[in-house]
Formats: sequence, C-alpha cells, structure tokens
Amino acid sequence: MGRVIAIANQKGGVGKTTTAINLSACLAEAGKKVLVIDLDPQGNTTSGLGLDKDELENTVYQLILNETTLRDSMYKVEGIENLKIIPSDVNLAGAEIELIGLEEKEYILKNEVDYIREDYDYIIIDCPPSLNMLTVNAMTTADSVLVPIQCEYYALEGISQLIHTIDLVQERLNDKLKIDGVVFTMYDSRTNLSSDVVDTVKNNLDAYVYQTIIPRNVRLAEAPSHGLPINLYDGKSAGAESYRNLAKEVIARG
Repeated sequence: MGRVIAIANQKGGVGKTTTAINLSACLAEAGKKVLVIDLDPQGNTTSGLGLDKDELENTVYQLILNETTLRDSMYKVEGIENLKIIPSDVNLAGAEIELIGLEEKEYILKNEVDYIREDYDYIIIDCPPSLNMLTVNAMTTADSVLVPIQCEYYALEGISQLIHTIDLVQERLNDKLKIDGVVFTMYDSRTNLSSDVVDTVKNNLDAYVYQTIIPRNVRLAEAPSHGLPINLYDGKSAGAESYRNLAKEVIARG
C-alpha cells in the first residue's frame, strides 16, 4: 500500500512547495510510482510541474465537490515516467465555504485516495500555508507529515501550533498520523544563523530531523518559472543533489 506524506507548515515561504515538487520528482526518478496532490489554492506545485492552471478541465477542487472522479482529475507530468499530479487552481480557495454543513467533510480526500493507494508507492500532498479544512483533509488522508523549516530567525514560529493540530487530528480523526520528520531548507553555509537555527530546532523539537539539508540555491529558485523540477532543470546542481539525497532518505525510512 502506498505511503501518503503531507507536506505542511502554515508559515509561508519555507520551501514547502519546492519540497513537494522536487521530492516527488526525485522519488519518481528513483523508480517509485508517485502521485502528487496539490491542495494549495495558489497552485504553485501544479505550475512548477509544467501544467497550465488556466487550461485544466478537472482539478482537486472538482474532486472535493464530487464533480469529477479521481482518475479523471489526474494528469501525467511530462518528462518523468512515474509521476502524476492532481492539480489545483484558485477556485480551491472557495472550497472551505462550500464544505460547510457537509457530513464527514474531514474525510472527503481520504475517501477518494483510499481507492488508488495501492497503485502508488508514494502519494505526496502539498498543503496550503494555513491550518484550514484542506489541511485537515490532507492529514486525515496521510500516514505522516513532513515539515519543511527554513533556516531563518523565526524558524520555530508557528511550529508548536502545527504540532498541536497534528496531535488533535491524531487524537480525533486519524490515529495513525505521525510526524514524519523535519527537513531544513534554504540553508546558507556562509552564515552562522543557518547553523544556529539547525541546532536550536534539534534541541527544542521532539521529532526526527532528516540528515539532508536543502541549500539556498539559485538553480532551485529558477526551476519553477520553467515548469520543471530541479532534476530536469539542472540535474547536476547542488539543489538537485540535495533532493535526490532526501528522496533516498525517505525511501530508506520506508
């Protein structure tokens, strides 16, 4: 059965979507069958994997409202053999209101994904940068939550709230949910701050910390504007090597 990982942090700009795009692509490159679910209304994972958000007939929005099937909302990612995506667009921003009053609204995504879990080795869910009903749906669907943390001064801000949400979901909605681990992003080896942040988080957070640290990398920042994951945009860059190493760690922890 496929392993479902939600990538979540309600703090914006921490490398959440970058991690969703590039971890998925590197897992697929390693021969794993991967499905990405873009649950962020900004749709940056969708465009970062080369899909035009304005040209899509079916997205996760239609799926949540039961206007399409899971398989009809899947799209193949060009250039990567084993990777598919359920895309998102700005319409998803209204889903919260449309779900009001629905029975079992916390399990809408889970009920869909359960049908196809066995078809994939990994299902990666990119959560919105907030702790709303979409994020709760991701957490009821997931086996674990991967938390990207940016190497900056306010790194721990909001993490306690995220962990509290994960604990609540585990207690009331999905008793199998756990924190997969923390991955550090935007690490700058030239500054003392980055290494101080890593040490602080390790000392204060009771969670597994991935050994792979994602560097601040120009090629990594450029790749989304070309609609390509880093392993296709510049496979020899430090960013590509880091995400390949992260994928190896995720597989090893299987």
